[in-house]
Amino acid sequence: MTHILVVDDDQLICFAIRTWLEASNFSVSVAYGAETGLHALGETSFDLMIVDIFMPRMRGFESVGLFRQRAPAVPLLAISGYVFAEHRAAAPDFLSMALELGATRCLRKPFTPKMLLAEIDVCLEKSHSLKMTAIAH
Repeated sequence: MTHILVVDDDQLICFAIRTWLEASNFSVSVAYGAETGLHALGETSFDLMIVDIFMPRMRGFESVGLFRQRAPAVPLLAISGYVFAEHRAAAPDFLSMALELGATRCLRKPFTPKMLLAEIDVCLEKSHSLKMTAIAH
């Protein structure tokens, strides 16, 4: 069974993701914040990480970098619902920035279960392809 780590400081988001994923036969561990998520990585192995880009006690994209550094072989799906209060200037594309920092894929909140599952499938397929390529060489 595929084991997924969900890391977000919003308990409602974590509850929704866990519910959707368990209904799709995934094993899910939830961490409410980056520190707890990093601790979980040290305790258990995961097939995929879903990590919120912006969390308390983290500076900007620090969470993506830390999780990628701690588990470089585990696909990371970065999620974000961050929006600027002022719309005078174009908002930075945080999801593209997360990709540059090592996220496998990105998803903007709010998202539907179908959107989440599609991104998970892409992440797991990429991971599987990379493993098969490594074995072949």
